[in-house]
Amino acid sequence: MGQAVLQHHRHRDKNGQISHRHGSVHLGTLRRIYGRGFAASLSPDTTLYELLELIGPNSLSEMHLKMLQQDYDDGLLARKIGKVFGKR
Repeated sequence: MGQAVLQHHRHRDKNGQISHRHGSVHLGTLRRIYGRGFAASLSPDTTLYELLELIGPNSLSEMHLKMLQQDYDDGLLARKIGKVFGKR
């Protein structure tokens, strides 16, 4: 049980890192990267900070949360966001 708590805490820290670095990105932008189903029940004007810190990551499907986390860990999230806005 201690392992599960530790993993949950680590998962929470990573969400905080993503939120801190990319918190101002709107869900509409992330839907252009991950598809229309990304946090589909929320407004496209909702920021990633609002989603991860205020609403909670449980509002994301496990698949979308893993994709977001993997892109962040691999250093790809910033590039993908930049591509949406035409930056390389």
